[in-house]
Amino acid sequence: MNKQAIIVVSFGTSYKESRKAAIEAIERTIAEAFPGFAQYRAFTSKTIIEKLKQRDGLEIDSVEKALERAGKDGVKRLVVQPTHFMDGFEYGKVKKIVEAYQDRFVKLVLAKPLLADEEDYQAVAKAVVDIISSYYGGWDDGETAVCLMGHGTEAAANQVYLRLQEELRRTDAGMRGKNKPCRYFIGTVEAKPTIKDVMAEMAKHGSYRRVVLEPLMVVSGDHANHDMAGEDENSWKSIFKAEGYSVECILKGLGEFPAIRDIYADHVRAAIEELLK
Repeated sequence: MNKQAIIVVSFGTSYKESRKAAIEAIERTIAEAFPGFAQYRAFTSKTIIEKLKQRDGLEIDSVEKALERAGKDGVKRLVVQPTHFMDGFEYGKVKKIVEAYQDRFVKLVLAKPLLADEEDYQAVAKAVVDIISSYYGGWDDGETAVCLMGHGTEAAANQVYLRLQEELRRTDAGMRGKNKPCRYFIGTVEAKPTIKDVMAEMAKHGSYRRVVLEPLMVVSGDHANHDMAGEDENSWKSIFKAEGYSVECILKGLGEFPAIRDIYADHVRAAIEELLK
């Protein structure tokens, strides 16, 4: 058995196609980048782990079980790479577990979430702007607002959304010109900024007639399909439509795009450098 390994830790999703398109794609990118390392999968959501087991007969390890499995397989040096968006509650849970298992391995390193430092903000902002411009034509008509829905957290890390919004606008202005109307807005499902905050922000920047909704989440799961794009009157799509906007929804998680997956691979690379010191 390989004495070096990587555990790729995701929150998880019960959506099979989203799991393949985002989580498995990230795992594949990391495996291809580091062929000398064995790889394990873990989810942090016990609810999703149990649902997949009962519904699909699919066994997915918790972080603790994956660490135990790696130890039994004889792994001595181990990187844990979470696919979480930021250092919020879920990443914090992984951090505590990794700390508890430090003495089980010669060296155990926890890699960064997607957004952890200034370099990450710049890389993610460039990736998102490139995705919107390249994949979807950019909607550069002065009447379209691109609204990204994040999960949100009451942790201090929630400030990352406003910081990323600033970086998105700066990057976009650098590509399109500073005189172009602002087109990027970020809101969250479970914290601030709310959809009302987003609408208020939009009113400050222009007269938008169309809204493009996209999840600012690694996986396009429940929040994207229901809270963002659902037919319920409380979904973002319904709320924007009720206000007279034309609405288009993109049901693709960030993990489905190569540029985002490459950022995770870069984080693994940095963790491996620490691992081999």
